[in-house]
Amino acid sequence: MLFLVALLAGAGSALAFQPLAFAPVMVVAFALLCELIARSKGLVKAMLLGWAFGLGQFTIGLNWIATAFTFQANMPAWLGWIAVVLLSMYLAVYPMLATGLAWRLRQRRPIALVLALAGGWIVAEWLRAGMFTGFAWNPVGVSLDDTPLLRSSGLIGTYGLSGLVVLLGGALWLARRNARSTGLVLIPVAVAGLASLALPHAGPATTKRVRIVQPNIGQEERWRDRTAQAGVVKLLELSGSPTEQPRLLLWPESAVTMPLEDDRPGATAAIALERQSVTPALGPNDLLVAGSEGLASTDGIRVTSARNSAFVLAPGGRYLGRYDKAHLVPYGEYLPMRPLLSAIGLSRLAPGDLDFDSGPGPRTLTLPGFSKMGLQICYEIIFSGEVVDRSDRPDFIFNPSNDSWFGSWGPPQHLAQARLRAAEEGLPVLRATPTGISAVVDADGKLLQSLPLHQAGVIDAFVPAARAPTPFALLGNLLPLLVAFALIVVAMALPRRS
Repeated sequence: MLFLVALLAGAGSALAFQPLAFAPVMVVAFALLCELIARSKGLVKAMLLGWAFGLGQFTIGLNWIATAFTFQANMPAWLGWIAVVLLSMYLAVYPMLATGLAWRLRQRRPIALVLALAGGWIVAEWLRAGMFTGFAWNPVGVSLDDTPLLRSSGLIGTYGLSGLVVLLGGALWLARRNARSTGLVLIPVAVAGLASLALPHAGPATTKRVRIVQPNIGQEERWRDRTAQAGVVKLLELSGSPTEQPRLLLWPESAVTMPLEDDRPGATAAIALERQSVTPALGPNDLLVAGSEGLASTDGIRVTSARNSAFVLAPGGRYLGRYDKAHLVPYGEYLPMRPLLSAIGLSRLAPGDLDFDSGPGPRTLTLPGFSKMGLQICYEIIFSGEVVDRSDRPDFIFNPSNDSWFGSWGPPQHLAQARLRAAEEGLPVLRATPTGISAVVDADGKLLQSLPLHQAGVIDAFVPAARAPTPFALLGNLLPLLVAFALIVVAMALPRRS
């Protein structure tokens, strides 16, 4: 019975994520989880309750993954839901670890259970983001994306924000037991909220003009030959005519389906023509950042792999630099254990037989006449503390993405996590996607402008100003881990109940 309650509580907690964004549901779910842990008769049972809670939360929150399978003809659509459940069964191991720790320390007072669960949850989410290439989607802290506590991520990061959510749930659970304990649990939340007020706000927007283009070309269309050519035409039409003022044009991930780079010597002329074909909308001082592929060859003859890249192009197709995606999506951009899985008929969800090579990581590109730009392609933006080259801090982050196969829940969840990166790092984030949600987010994580799902259009804006580096921008995930350590140590230091 407790297992079923934990499963339903976890499933209900997912309603706190976008697009529903019922944030109080997450707090209530954690209050219920605390009660379940307290009632548990053994460590294994308590850990299974945490696993059930995580299974419910991930299965509902990640339902958009099932939609991705509908774009792959080689695999039946029903396999998507099996994939969601199997992935959720693995991801639920991390909440299980946190609930096990909380049960261990519960005998030291109910408040110890809450503190240990919050500290353990921070560590569990940090581990989830790094183990086996990592999958950081939907940390529970993202449920606070529309609350004043969002700015606290600039102090304690996303995982620290998740700890605050657990503390709020724990305070609700303690309210009927001990008012004093409730107040003590709320102290870290109040400190984080008040300290975030001391963080400087971003100044007025810069004078750098940007146009974000959303062509509304779906995943099922963009790889057809005629549609691919028409897609570039549509991107150029939406890009508009040059103006007297310099413009930075931002196109989505894989906006250009033909490669804009090829390592083979014989392809140089063809690549030059392809680059010229996507830049006629540029004025003499304009720049274009466009997502496309780069082809790699180990022998100069055969194409052996590819890169998912964003290219910076000047008028006439002049090449100024590129960024290669570093954090690749398993089954989306490469097939793990390819000889085995391909032999049984499995393939990548995205079209193509070539696996992608990963790039070196966060990199800052200097845009002549504009400013410094950091890049994170699509899924990379969800990894807290891994989106900026700290030795060369950019002025903003560009997040070209392709959310067209993410269903209706994936794109708003993706945007919410991009907002967290902005608030953490004190840097504005600009997003361009083919079908939505393209957006301009300021350095406080506030959504300034956006284009809705499945609507073609453009966003004309000035690049928002960056803030001074936040504490998190300087120290990264060391800060939430220190918070977790402090919470767990205090829980361990509390005397046992007589």
